[in-house]
Amino acid sequence: MSRIGIDARLFGTKHGGIGRYTVELIKNLELQDKSNKYFIFFAKDNFDEYSPSIDNFKKVHADFKVYGVFEQLLYPFLLYKYNLDLMHFAHFNAPILYGKKYIITIHDLIISHYPSSRATTLNPLLYKIKLGAYHFLINAVAKRAKKIIAVSQYTKNDIVKFLNVKSEKVSVIYEGVDLPKGDAAADVSILDKLGIKGDYLVYVGSAYPHKNLEKLIEAFELLNKDYPDLQLVLVGKKNFFYKRLEEFAMNNVSPRALERIIFAGYQADENVARLYQQAKLYVFPSLIEGFGLPPLEAQSYGLPVVSSDRSCLPEILGDSAIYFDPENTADMANKIKLALTDDTLRSKLTAKGYENVKKYSWSKMAVEIIDIYNKNLN
Repeated sequence: MSRIGIDARLFGTKHGGIGRYTVELIKNLELQDKSNKYFIFFAKDNFDEYSPSIDNFKKVHADFKVYGVFEQLLYPFLLYKYNLDLMHFAHFNAPILYGKKYIITIHDLIISHYPSSRATTLNPLLYKIKLGAYHFLINAVAKRAKKIIAVSQYTKNDIVKFLNVKSEKVSVIYEGVDLPKGDAAADVSILDKLGIKGDYLVYVGSAYPHKNLEKLIEAFELLNKDYPDLQLVLVGKKNFFYKRLEEFAMNNVSPRALERIIFAGYQADENVARLYQQAKLYVFPSLIEGFGLPPLEAQSYGLPVVSSDRSCLPEILGDSAIYFDPENTADMANKIKLALTDDTLRSKLTAKGYENVKKYSWSKMAVEIIDIYNKNLN
């Protein structure tokens, strides 16, 4: 029985897409692999979020801050203690002093495309130092990893281009999507509580600069002239970036359109499900994604998707979405308008969306990753 370690310090949905990936990876490994022994390394804040359900999985306390100094200096000694045959870092932040066999998952190289200080709350000097450390670390661990898992072909191409690794070293393994369970009963009054009345567009996700939400707001103002009752609902934790987006809206949007924009803040999964179910369209204006999970989640609820045509999104969504140029506000507004006015088109998008999400399974992902483990163990 081989000994495999998994870095789960970013376990949990509060850590965004990487946290979701780690949760689903471990959950499905438990279901799929009874022949290897797993050691799952958790930080203090998420240690109690997981309890092994089978004997060949053991959780280990590894309270080293992600991207911190002790992660690099002390974490390797803990890993050596468990005499692992293979270690899987579910993010690129592997300790460069760890000398045994490991693989990494790289979800995206967004920083390599957009190294902008607008994407951080750090002052320019600290951000420059952080950026240098990022480039040094990701290049070093990519070079030393036995295998790199990319979550899309687009991300693989970026890895080969930016990190100068051979194509055969990188395997594309798609993420999965959680399909709705039952009726997803939520707070039925959530729409009333948020002040949603009638038709609305919805976006669920962060407000980082590459998400391009300023352009979405500008496109919505154009739509407001023809659809004065239409609303735009933006769902995401109200952090520094969402507050900055609200300020942008207040300073750049007419009062009439501004009162139709709802910053819904963080919502429980059940409420997000209801917002998907009741919306007219899901709009995804992102400039770059590694995989693009939110539009797939929207499709799983039967919501038609109108999406940016950049990065991996055409690869992941195929012909199940209508696409626009995310840097062309008029094009974005026109494609949204097309989907709003054509009932037949929306029905087709719903049907194609249901078919599209069938291609993405967390279970399938785990099976393919186990195959990577076994090949590298041997």
